[in-house]
Amino acid sequence: MQLTGQVALITGGSRGIGRATALAFAAEGADIAFCHLDDGATADATAAEITALGRRAMHRSVDVADTAATRAFAAEAAAAFGPIDILFNNAGINVRKKFEDYTEEEFDRIVAVHVKGMFFMAQAVYPAMVARGRGCIINVASQRALKGAVNASVYSAAKAAIIGFTRALAWEATPQGVRVNAIAPGPIDTDLTATMEPTDRQAFIDALPVGRFGRPEEIAATALLLAGPQGGFYVGACLSPNGGDVMY
Repeated sequence: MQLTGQVALITGGSRGIGRATALAFAAEGADIAFCHLDDGATADATAAEITALGRRAMHRSVDVADTAATRAFAAEAAAAFGPIDILFNNAGINVRKKFEDYTEEEFDRIVAVHVKGMFFMAQAVYPAMVARGRGCIINVASQRALKGAVNASVYSAAKAAIIGFTRALAWEATPQGVRVNAIAPGPIDTDLTATMEPTDRQAFIDALPVGRFGRPEEIAATALLLAGPQGGFYVGACLSPNGGDVMY
């Protein structure tokens, strides 16, 4: 029970990597507040799984690109469960297009969800972490931030910005007792990758040394390492479980 008595806030927590991480944290003793975007039925099911593990759960529909909404949710979660110990910044969006076909609106939306959303959710929980001299922030990037990808120029740029933000905040936060790190997953079986064309998906799998997409639980295991007591020497790190898609 590595996280006994702690409170975790998870964005994009109703399904995929967010859900798997919520369950992993709950299994180790944490209470979970998570948000999603208009995914109530799935969120209810995830919350039920958390409570079945003996932990408290709450969820709300929140557009993380709306700074006022993120601050309100963080405040509500802290009021209900106590100060946030762990932030898992996971909410994401993608639009696959050729570089020249992206509209300004699509660009703004992708960047707002990934970069603005993560920045201000972290800002919402950070002061209370500093006041207590402890806390953990984990930002979800992508292996595409490390290598790029066809038809993903905006997504890759936004995810690269997350890594830069993680490193910059780590310099400020670590002396205050707050650990900040990132995870850059490779291709994982989630709703986002399910939208890939079957031929593109199979070509991607064939090119991976491990010969398969990852499971959300494998990313959750990385998050648990960073959030738990064994992760104390990771500072501004970017761990990338990616099946060999990027080796560095």
